[in-house]
Amino acid sequence: MRSDASDLPLGAPVVGVVIAGGRSVRFGGEKAVAILSGVPLLLWATRRLQRTCGVVAVNARRGTQAEGLARAEGLPVLHDEEGDPLGPLAGVKVALKWARDIKARALAVSPCDVPLLPDDVFARLIEAAGAGAAMAETPEGPQPLCSVWPVSALPSVTEALIGGRHPATWLLLTKLGARGVRFSSPAAFANINTPGDLATLSSRLYAEAAQRAR
Repeated sequence: MRSDASDLPLGAPVVGVVIAGGRSVRFGGEKAVAILSGVPLLLWATRRLQRTCGVVAVNARRGTQAEGLARAEGLPVLHDEEGDPLGPLAGVKVALKWARDIKARALAVSPCDVPLLPDDVFARLIEAAGAGAAMAETPEGPQPLCSVWPVSALPSVTEALIGGRHPATWLLLTKLGARGVRFSSPAAFANINTPGDLATLSSRLYAEAAQRAR
């Protein structure tokens, strides 16, 4: 794990992490570096988090394009710990350790492949969490990768991953007493899974931009 803790400001109340360690099997390449409206999806996510978080890191696999892009942007890069199972909670675990090391009180978590999240999603989650946890919800159910975790949750996350287990992220957040924050539009939380999804969204954004320019 590379935390760059010695180079970061200490005591930011809330820091952020983008989970970009998935293998993107259905996409056929690294989703995190796929381009939407001229910007890599990873940077859509990091820039949104930067509006509300003191510093933002990226959880990525070693040797990936996502890691290279994050480093080029000057972002801390966090690698899953050896022996942890594949899945987002491994990224949450190393990010909570990093947050603890730079004396943050909480961690905001974002996926890398949901570019249309509401602008106020993390401001609302941070407010709702208070000293605890919070996660987004839509009429389709919980959205646990849009969440806030207190640094004090680290022991619970570590224990949950013992022996290669990986419980559902929403279930662990529920056990931590996370407050649900309701958002009305499921479409805003739709993730990009395939090149077709990206092409469809790109066409939509282009059409919307053209309409506004008229």
